[in-house]
Amino acid sequence: MKEARPHINFLRGWITHELLPRQEIIAATTSLLTPETREYDNDLLNNHPLVYGSDAGSEWVRKAICKFTNKAFHLENDHKMASRPEYINLTSGASYGMLNLLLQTTLPHTGYTRQAFVVSPTYFLINEAFIDAGFRNKITAIREKEDGLDLETLTSHLEHYNELYKNEDHRHDPQVINSPNGKPKKLYRYVIYMIPTHSNPSGKTYSVDFRMKLIELARKHDMLIITDDVYDMLDYEQPADETPHPTLRFTHLDRSLFPGSGQDYGNTVVNTTFSKLVAPGLRFGYQETANANLATQLSAGGANKSGGTPSQLNSMIVGTLIENGECGKLIKQTRTILSERCQVLYDSIKKHLPRKTEYKLQKGGYFSWCTLPEGYDSKEICNILANEHNISIPDGSRFEVVDNPMHWEKRSVRLSVSYLSITEIKTAVQVWGQVAREYAQKHNLEF
Repeated sequence: MKEARPHINFLRGWITHELLPRQEIIAATTSLLTPETREYDNDLLNNHPLVYGSDAGSEWVRKAICKFTNKAFHLENDHKMASRPEYINLTSGASYGMLNLLLQTTLPHTGYTRQAFVVSPTYFLINEAFIDAGFRNKITAIREKEDGLDLETLTSHLEHYNELYKNEDHRHDPQVINSPNGKPKKLYRYVIYMIPTHSNPSGKTYSVDFRMKLIELARKHDMLIITDDVYDMLDYEQPADETPHPTLRFTHLDRSLFPGSGQDYGNTVVNTTFSKLVAPGLRFGYQETANANLATQLSAGGANKSGGTPSQLNSMIVGTLIENGECGKLIKQTRTILSERCQVLYDSIKKHLPRKTEYKLQKGGYFSWCTLPEGYDSKEICNILANEHNISIPDGSRFEVVDNPMHWEKRSVRLSVSYLSITEIKTAVQVWGQVAREYAQKHNLEF
């Protein structure tokens, strides 16, 4: 009987089990729950860890997050751009946060929100959130460039939809979703989604110049920019023993341009999580907006009004990890280990894959994008790897925007360094190279 080869999976987007901080979480939970009482147990802005939380989530946790991020972005003394607790709404992670965002800020069902734009290639599970929120057949892919997105094409689409809908009257549409007893919601005409720092799947980081231009465009067209900023703390170019200094987030830049009106909601929202920094099973993240107006709206949806913040206990566990310094240590450990894996992956690709393969050393995050030379079929090669060698490498077809394909499967794949060991990476890329060489010989291609 032939012995089955161990499965090597480049698709998984979570950290290796051995690196999950079990002991740190046990210690933080024990520290949090061992005392019979805490000073904030009856404070309505915080509440007991084991009861319903406030709508926006525990204030002390939000303060801890602000202190943590302001230090990372060197904004402790920048009173305009710095994060504040009132700008933050706690969530149960980026995935649920995304759906909450769309439900609370858009209205595609009536045509009030005219169109959604999504970066391509994109995070492969984001399509479902847009579909659940009513955007089926209202999603346009915008191609990613080296330092951002294709602004020329995006501007053309915005002008097209402005002209298409210019005579439609949607003044009364917001009544469909506005609570009769609550403050009217700010709804946006357009929405755009991207992962601007160490992007999934491409690994690219967008320039500050691009970010500023997109904010200007969003203000002009009443568009909400949603950014999944889940990897920006995982930078591998900066020394691992130093606190990373990520590129400024869209919300920071939005604040720097703020007109100062108390009625302004801004045009940006960070949708992030601690799944990539601590552990995905905790299901905890947060949303940050340009000021308190939109953050308050996001925390006032029906689910939060009924049950309060969705991750009351886990938010306080993570808050404890931030305050006791363990979160910073975990980020350092992750950066050190994944940086080593990135270098091994790069060296292996350069050694074993076709000479004209397009691949750059991964500079941060979990993922990178690899494109084989003209004539190669990545989808076919990935199928051979899966069926004959038990190696899973997702081809580019998984990273399309629904109903708007750009045929990424022809030559490209996404690679994850978060789950595999150095040995597994070396083994898988060597086999991948063998299969690619056999494909080249079969189709008379240069290797």
